[in-house]
Amino acid sequence: MRLTPTERDRLLLFGAAELARARRARGLRLNVPEATALVADTVCEAARDGLRLAEAVAAARAVLGPDDVLPGVADVVTEVHVEAVFDDGSRLAVVTDPIGGPSAGPDAPGALLPGPGYDEPAARTTLTVRNTAAVPVSVTSHFHFFEANPRLDFDRAAAYGMRLCVPAGSSVRFDPGGEAEVGLVPIGGDRIAIGFAGLVDGPLDAPGAKEEALRRAAACGYLGAEPAPGRRTGTGAEETA
Repeated sequence: MRLTPTERDRLLLFGAAELARARRARGLRLNVPEATALVADTVCEAARDGLRLAEAVAAARAVLGPDDVLPGVADVVTEVHVEAVFDDGSRLAVVTDPIGGPSAGPDAPGALLPGPGYDEPAARTTLTVRNTAAVPVSVTSHFHFFEANPRLDFDRAAAYGMRLCVPAGSSVRFDPGGEAEVGLVPIGGDRIAIGFAGLVDGPLDAPGAKEEALRRAAACGYLGAEPAPGRRTGTGAEETA
């Protein structure tokens, strides 16, 4: 059976969630990975059942309570992000306060304490993005922006190999019918894009990779994959300096 990286990730998440369900059925309280997997899997299954984003998030928020998890877990699992496939496409679901209950604050096990600040990188490219979908679309900080929701209309070629110029873990929301300008920076590290929408699944800078990704995007109906008259293309910081 041939599975894409995204499908393999989904099966891994489902396996972890099933383990969590089995342990909870035996009366055990869940740890951080188990609670996270169960909440995320609930979103994905709700999306598969045809529920809308808000309904899927509500279902995930109701699946666990403070008595279902070990002490301190509610302080660690304060938010769960998961990409789920809804009837209108793949969308980011953000489940805030998925467990509820009182917080132990900075003394909680695994609490995240703010460190010293640092300067955010300057955007290398600026793009105008229009959301043609009937629902809001959110894109996370390190998502390969070229492969973002096909109903987002922007210059895909200029966004190839780039991510949003926002703090790690944050996201940008595009409202239905609205336009927004976003800054992009190159993806760092080894520059290998695996998963996302499956348009690359390999090294970003391999010979012919960009051209093949654009061809796939156009074939799948991604807006902005083909040059259009009057399109506002990306503006590079180096070009405007």
